[in-house]
Amino acid sequence: MDIEELIDNFSFCDSWEDRYGYIIDLGSSLEGLDDKFKTADWKVPGCQSQVWLVPEYKDGRIHFRGDSDAIIVRGLVAVVLAVYNDKSPSEIKNIAIEDIFAKLGLQENLSPSRRNGLMSMVNKIKFYAEQGD
Repeated sequence: MDIEELIDNFSFCDSWEDRYGYIIDLGSSLEGLDDKFKTADWKVPGCQSQVWLVPEYKDGRIHFRGDSDAIIVRGLVAVVLAVYNDKSPSEIKNIAIEDIFAKLGLQENLSPSRRNGLMSMVNKIKFYAEQGD
């Protein structure tokens, strides 16, 4: 799934409850991480729940895999991966994530701690993009 498809799918949700359910569905379809990646090396700091992001660098692009121990956060991981997966480091750095989150209705509907966690995931991905340059 890419950014446009994600935005289109969210546009079909009539309420925050529908979006919330869709986020949970996205998390349910996310391929989990093997336990060997659920370590401090891959953990995203600043998230209330445990979140792990693992980059794979190939052909100038970065593919991310991620997981969380919380159902809704696992869905937010899936959202973030839909935005950033298989992009080059320069593409990652140039994504206007606040605009995308606003189109999805995440900024105004998530609690402050979940918004902070979401931005912690974004910051970790941008860190990995810096490493890939």
